[in-house]
Amino acid sequence: MTDAPLLEVESLEKHYPITEGLLRREVGRVRAVDGVNFTVGRGETVGLVGESGSGKTTTAHAILGLETPTGGEVRFEGAPVSDLSGADESAFRRRVQLVVQDPNEAFNPRLPVGEAVAEPLALHGMADAERRQAIVTDLLEHVGLSAADADRYPHEFSGGEKQRLAIARALVVDPDLVVADEPTSALDTRVESEILGLLADIRRQFDVAVLFISHDIDVVRRFCDRVAVMYLGEIVERGPTDRVLTAPAHPYTRLLLDTVPSLDPTDRGLAEPLTDTVPDPADPPAGCRFHPRCPAVIQPDSVSLPEATWRAVAAFRFTLQAGTLPPAAADATDAGAVRDVFDVPNEVPDETVERAVADAAASVADGNLTRASERLADALPTICERETPETTDVGGCSVQCHRYNPERAGEPLVDSDGLD
Repeated sequence: MTDAPLLEVESLEKHYPITEGLLRREVGRVRAVDGVNFTVGRGETVGLVGESGSGKTTTAHAILGLETPTGGEVRFEGAPVSDLSGADESAFRRRVQLVVQDPNEAFNPRLPVGEAVAEPLALHGMADAERRQAIVTDLLEHVGLSAADADRYPHEFSGGEKQRLAIARALVVDPDLVVADEPTSALDTRVESEILGLLADIRRQFDVAVLFISHDIDVVRRFCDRVAVMYLGEIVERGPTDRVLTAPAHPYTRLLLDTVPSLDPTDRGLAEPLTDTVPDPADPPAGCRFHPRCPAVIQPDSVSLPEATWRAVAAFRFTLQAGTLPPAAADATDAGAVRDVFDVPNEVPDETVERAVADAAASVADGNLTRASERLADALPTICERETPETTDVGGCSVQCHRYNPERAGEPLVDSDGLD
């Protein structure tokens, strides 16, 4: 037994080439996963959370070998997975199993579910049919079904029951790690709670580790020991779940938490995102990839605006840069009307910034969006777009944000102990 974590993911990359022409010349790359690092310990549950398109599922597929990584390394019990072959590779594929979002993908509609659950046993060399049947019967009961269900077909089960069957199929070969890819997203709240409870029970009974992938940060809060927050191919914050979600240090984590309904009317988040447009992973922003949407984007050294004014001006700038203007902008025929559409104050208390905003608003009114965007970009440079933030330890969590670099401008969102 090695002292290494069960699973180590180091600098993992998965890029997809963009080609054009008859010769399929590469003209760019979609950076679906771009330098991801995390570990999963034995018996531990780690959540990988982020919006749709952040690269979570691609990360899972690269770990499992369903996608060939472009770079980086995946190690299982200290051994690089890319070096495995023969019996060692077969053992890895048995010991790491996948539970997919849609359980219909796991079952042949023409095959009784008992045979489908037993199929991995046969694939891994168990020729004894009676033993396979006994294992399946035991597992069906463990996941809250009955032995008689083995003879039924997939269409005879509800969505929640099919997800229980999918979990049984993953467990049938006694894995050490289960990768659960959005296993509750297609279920209603009651069934979701049942499946989470089932996974928690199975984790204790079988001592199995779980990499739990979800867009729902509240589900991750209830189920995971540690969490890694992913945005546009990168992990921006990771650490113990209670610490990350009690005192989130990265603005993106805070925005994810703001999407969770709260009964406390005083429970207010940092702010709305500056823009709702998620950048194209084929052309990710320079510096911090979240900066065009970040309500905590750092002001230039030469600027000192009230925070609300700065956010309005920054939102104006990055909305123009994204090219997704609100519909009302089409009817704004003068600079004042443009400022009203973008909620920019009539006068910004900084002469240089005011001139840039006035010029940009006039350019938008004239239909020259390129000039408007360039004018604001020149006048409002931020470290968040100039430099890629280093990973910093904040209260026992790893955070990728300029606000925790002691040489940066701008106050951190939480102190060094991870508390507001």
